[in-house]
Amino acid sequence: MKIIFQLVLLLICSIVFAQNTQPVSDPAFQEISQIFGQPGKAQPDGVQKYSWPRKDLSITANGVRIQPGLALGSWAAFKIIGQGKMMVMGDLVLLPTEVNPVIKALQAEGLEIHAVHNHLFGETPEIVYVHFMGHGDPEQLANGLKNGMSKTKTPTESINAPVQLSPEIQKEFESIQNVIGKKGNISGTVLQINVPRKETITEDGEEVPASMGMSIAMNFQQSGENRIASTGDFVLVADEVNPVIKELQAHGIDVTALHTHMLKDSPHLFFMHFWANDTPENVASGLKAALAKINTK
Repeated sequence: MKIIFQLVLLLICSIVFAQNTQPVSDPAFQEISQIFGQPGKAQPDGVQKYSWPRKDLSITANGVRIQPGLALGSWAAFKIIGQGKMMVMGDLVLLPTEVNPVIKALQAEGLEIHAVHNHLFGETPEIVYVHFMGHGDPEQLANGLKNGMSKTKTPTESINAPVQLSPEIQKEFESIQNVIGKKGNISGTVLQINVPRKETITEDGEEVPASMGMSIAMNFQQSGENRIASTGDFVLVADEVNPVIKELQAHGIDVTALHTHMLKDSPHLFFMHFWANDTPENVASGLKAALAKINTK
């Protein structure tokens, strides 16, 4: 009995030790958090994510004042890829005047630029999205990204006061989640739903987890009485592109961009951005119909 007890105790200790030594507790992540001056958010797939909403910008698109959580979130996700090495991937929300100074600063630190493009139509003032990736020393990657963002007016404070949603918005968000059949998270006054693909996705041979921008992203904010504005992007393989376009347009949802976010990805992916502004039921039904055409989990 004593031996059995010792074995059980050893097993319990091993489980506790494993839980306390997940990649997100690696000292390198702590160092990155110190550089950015904010704690990262640990993701279930071992990634550490940092976010910088462009709260300094007042953006209106199609008559809707865009909340930071809807389409103005700069972010970076870090993943350990070897002893003393990390991969970082992310997306910066920039004004046109900020784009080239940021690109120059990122490339000077060895970070690669993978895309420069729009996500929305007709927004005022215009905003541009720069997608980047890097491999190497965590400190150099974080300092390089910090230097790039210093060329902008992106707020870097990490304190976000909790927002109390009205019963009406809570009901609308619950309806959207019920129709789509997926649960989301609340960021400020925005509902964010992420749906991963089934395939393993790689970039230049390195696996890219879902939380590094490989999930289908659907964001929702109230835009009026019984109306919801929604935007985000579908992550698609080539054969899914036109079936998804057909479903979106059949439900009154506009396609605003179709492009790539990576250079050496497998399978090769296309990112389709969209815009909707309708009742919660109509928006959710259209997005659900599009999801049915995609190989998701």
